[in-house]
Amino acid sequence: MEFAVKSGNPEKQRTACLVLGIYESRRLTSSAEQLDAACGGALGNLLRRGDLEGKPGQSLPLFNLPEALCERVLLVGCGREREMDDRRFRQMITHMATALNETGATEAVVYLTELAVKGRDLNWKIRQIVEVVEDVNYRFEALKSKKDTARRLLRKLTLSVPGRRELSGGEQAIREGLAIAAGVKLAKDLGNMPPNLCTPTYLAEQALALAGDFPALRVEVLEEADMERLGMGALLSVSHGSAQPAKLIRLDYRQGPAGQRPYVLVGKGVTFDTGGISLKPREHMDEMKYDMCGAASVLGTLRACVELQLPLNVTGLIPTVENMPGGRASRPGDIVTSLSGQTIEILNTDAEGRLILCDALSYAEQDEPAAVIDIATLTGACIIALGSHPHGLFSNHPPLAHALQTAGHAAYDRVWELPLWDEYQESLDSNFADMANVGNGRDAGAIVAACFLARFAKKFHWAHLDIAGTAWKSGKAKGATGRPVPLMTQYLLDRVAEAGRGAH
Repeated sequence: MEFAVKSGNPEKQRTACLVLGIYESRRLTSSAEQLDAACGGALGNLLRRGDLEGKPGQSLPLFNLPEALCERVLLVGCGREREMDDRRFRQMITHMATALNETGATEAVVYLTELAVKGRDLNWKIRQIVEVVEDVNYRFEALKSKKDTARRLLRKLTLSVPGRRELSGGEQAIREGLAIAAGVKLAKDLGNMPPNLCTPTYLAEQALALAGDFPALRVEVLEEADMERLGMGALLSVSHGSAQPAKLIRLDYRQGPAGQRPYVLVGKGVTFDTGGISLKPREHMDEMKYDMCGAASVLGTLRACVELQLPLNVTGLIPTVENMPGGRASRPGDIVTSLSGQTIEILNTDAEGRLILCDALSYAEQDEPAAVIDIATLTGACIIALGSHPHGLFSNHPPLAHALQTAGHAAYDRVWELPLWDEYQESLDSNFADMANVGNGRDAGAIVAACFLARFAKKFHWAHLDIAGTAWKSGKAKGATGRPVPLMTQYLLDRVAEAGRGAH
């Protein structure tokens, strides 16, 4: 899909489709008023007749408007002007993209950029349009023998800006939106792959392929023998029951100053999670292919980072395993030694994500990182606490937590912080090892899991994102969301801006 920005009056646009907004109670937006004046009041007459109220979710295609140079006009309901917020704007763009694809137009000029969204500027709206339209057009049909044959899909969108001064900012917003959308697509594609194909080895191959496409990326894959030598007993305990060998994938992007400490992103990569010996119930077990969405989001974020050529140093670490029951699988009651030297009593083999992440966090110490952020579909308890809207956020460093909250607000990929108080740590006490891998009850499951990880993150600024409720959708809309690629890319963009401010 191609996007461009352009300034100009609506009545002068020679295009297959002109997209204009209509507020509730049939009120024209300023661009709609301009076209209406040029067309002798044709739009106003249609609205007075009651063809469109302007409510959210409504749209109306019009053809052969007098004096208009465009082939057709698509009127989109915007709701009440004062109620236009982030959510309403994105919903409206989703509806616009769907309606445009149904018109058969291959290109369109969009004037919805003029709508006032509380607290947002023009460039935010442009980037959101790019991201939302790409999301609407996403399909995962790689494994279908017969592809869905849609009508001629939209190929180009031109987004209106008030004048020439806004063109360069708009073009940068498009670049950011396209890079994030490409990262989201990669994360979705990996998440949606079936687990018989998307194995730890497949993820390693995809990382190597990404480095092949982008020479600024360097990839190293640690095999089980390498991890054994290092002493990653916690990580390897998870893969024992599977015929698929574990991998630790390391991606390095070094485009920042030579002395700059790297930002390290750690993604949980359990390519299928049966629960191991602590077997999960059968309902929705197919969705456990999404237990590698943290890994997918790290790959997606690094792709966006490289495409934007951010002047940063970033490392991606992906511990990836398959968690299966088998003759060599870990048992409840086993005790393993982590890379940190701390011992862990495994009380529940279905609490495996924290076992692979803890060794990856210890491994990250060697980089002396500026910050470490792990991203994991870690606990069902986080879904109970927060539902499917924000990611659960935990951190040992308030400025890092604040930076992620700020980035989440800017990207509309939000987080909500939960506590990491020492009182919760007592739940992990074990009579036989330094700690247990689960708490002694069901209370505060997401917090206790984060407390476990915090024990391996004491030597650096660290944040944990629990994306169990946000990484995929169930039901009719089943599929990976690609989150939190927008959040993580925005966090890195903010670090570039911060460094720029510091240089002046």
